[in-house]
Amino acid sequence: MKYIKTKDAATGEEIQLSYKDYGKGRPVVLIHGWPSSKDMWEYQIDDLVNAGLRVVKYDRRGFGKSDKPWNGYDYDTMTDDLNALLETLDLRDAVLVGFSMGGGEAVRYLNRYGSSGRVSKVILVSAVVPYLGQSNDNPEGVPQAVFAEMMEKMKEDRIAFLDTFGEQFFGVGLLEHPVSKPYLQYFRGLAEVALPRATQQCAIAFANTDFRADVKAVNVPTLIIHGDADKTVPIEASSERTAKMIPNAVYKVYEGAPHGLFYTERKRLNQDIIDFASDGNAQQTVSSRRDSSVSM
Repeated sequence: MKYIKTKDAATGEEIQLSYKDYGKGRPVVLIHGWPSSKDMWEYQIDDLVNAGLRVVKYDRRGFGKSDKPWNGYDYDTMTDDLNALLETLDLRDAVLVGFSMGGGEAVRYLNRYGSSGRVSKVILVSAVVPYLGQSNDNPEGVPQAVFAEMMEKMKEDRIAFLDTFGEQFFGVGLLEHPVSKPYLQYFRGLAEVALPRATQQCAIAFANTDFRADVKAVNVPTLIIHGDADKTVPIEASSERTAKMIPNAVYKVYEGAPHGLFYTERKRLNQDIIDFASDGNAQQTVSSRRDSSVSM
């Protein structure tokens, strides 16, 4: 098991973050979503490595096999953890791929640390930016009652919440079954091992953190991907707005795709990541379906 060490700025506590590092070439750093772990990227690794990319994935503090401290689940601290990973591995010319909650870390990193030779591109997938929670100055956001209900259910029966949440995450319904029951159980298992407090505090963070200034500060080539059937992070409250805030961003809408498109649309997503990260010069391509694309 590989770990990098970082320190909590508030307490000085040493934190170990679990990571995996595969392949050679331009680094692609995969930042996982909530409430999962780095293992959610299972179906991306082979295609990206076979395309000549170096793939690094890590567990956010509190999740997966990383240390699980009591504090530090705000975006500034979690972005410091990302920076520690980039510096420890001395990654340069990297592409940050932030899924859902991870999109917040990607844009905050660029705002706080700049590209500084370490980051050359960013890909936002089903991301929570620019500001997910509804407020007086953010009427387009998701009503706070939605997050309050989530928190109540997490505190009452976290495992049952994760079970139901997984179905919404992948767009499972009476007539739609894009993932198998065993896969849903596996996904729940990835989330079960998280520190319960980390699960709750991160939900508070992605619901209430305003990334609008971070998004406006993005100055590297950006690819934005979102499914228009996403019921977890509605596209209207997130990527529709983000695409208008980043000059020349490439915006791809996956028609009919749910939040968990890293699995349901994996071939299409992998090809888009490969093409964007490889400047169109990938060593190997994967089959993908047609999507609707908009350059803004």
